[in-house]
Amino acid sequence: MHRPRRPAAAQEGPKPAAAPFEFPPGAAFTWHSESDEPAPTRLSPVDDRLSADTALKRVRRGEFLRYTGDFHNAKQLLGALGRRLERPSQARSPLEAFRAERRARQLEHATLSRIVVALDRNYRLELARAPDVSLACRQVWGEPTEDFTVVPLKQLFGMLGAAEWRRKGLAVPGLKGLLHPHYGVYLPTRTDYVELLAAVPDVKGKRVFDVGTGTGVLSFLLLQRGAAFAQATDCDSRAVACARENAERLGLSQRFQVAEADLFPEGRADLVVCNPPWIPEPPKNRVDRAVFDEDSQFLRRFLEGLPAALTPGGEGLLILSDLAVLLGLRPPGWLEEQFARCGLTVAWRKSTPARHSKAKDAADPLHAARSREVTTLYGLVPASR
Repeated sequence: MHRPRRPAAAQEGPKPAAAPFEFPPGAAFTWHSESDEPAPTRLSPVDDRLSADTALKRVRRGEFLRYTGDFHNAKQLLGALGRRLERPSQARSPLEAFRAERRARQLEHATLSRIVVALDRNYRLELARAPDVSLACRQVWGEPTEDFTVVPLKQLFGMLGAAEWRRKGLAVPGLKGLLHPHYGVYLPTRTDYVELLAAVPDVKGKRVFDVGTGTGVLSFLLLQRGAAFAQATDCDSRAVACARENAERLGLSQRFQVAEADLFPEGRADLVVCNPPWIPEPPKNRVDRAVFDEDSQFLRRFLEGLPAALTPGGEGLLILSDLAVLLGLRPPGWLEEQFARCGLTVAWRKSTPARHSKAKDAADPLHAARSREVTTLYGLVPASR
């Protein structure tokens, strides 16, 4: 049973400190959810007296619980709820393990996202002992448009973590300077795929297209190695803002341009680099789109359009893991078939085994596949060349 920890003042007898603002019943509010779930029509206020068992029963009935108690107790409640959710049983194959893990993650997201909190027009959080969350909120949402904002507590925790990464910056092998990722943009903590770019010969003076740029890290690595100019695209406005800010921080903004677009910029480039989502499954929310690519649609369209995006003598640089094959989500040889279908030839390749923590964690449900994962950088040229 979840037993909320009371603040010291509450243990001594006096009433808890008053919330920083009042949230009137029925008040209009802005709703923020990464999964595009409709705004709740009713919010049930709860506090530190709520047990995890009771919370689980209520959210399973479809309630949205607006937590009004202590910030640290709220974190404990989410943890206790997560531990009460059913875990996948032993799977008979990597594909079965993957499906079970995705269902479990989706259930966890759907359950925990019904514990919500309210913020006022200054993005002050309606919880005792709450930290200042206003900067993290403005970084993601901009200025508020209503007197109140409601957000799943789990999502807010993710935003606070991302704000800290953005403040401190992230060291990336081979990059001179720190990368400052934004919330909702793929965080390049897996450096194996980034390090593969060092294998690309003769980038000096080249014009680069970076398709699906994310933080912009691949463009920046090539620019620092001497590429003349990089033109990047991403379908997510948050990634575009992130890449633009990082270019300025790294002193590369004069040679870097980024725009919100589905695939290629106009024109042609000497090098066209892409690190597409690796898993050919439907994304469940906006953040998922950096990892999941339903039916490999993005990858297929990238390969189809690549020949026309290359200058004579140009080269495509595709970075892709074989995890989808190891999980049984793609048949062996599928990628080579796509190269042939799109009139592309592999001029060279460079591979590296996965070195991320999950590849070494025998307790991970997908360890059988992740421990054998290999990431490859393909140098692609038109087959007619």
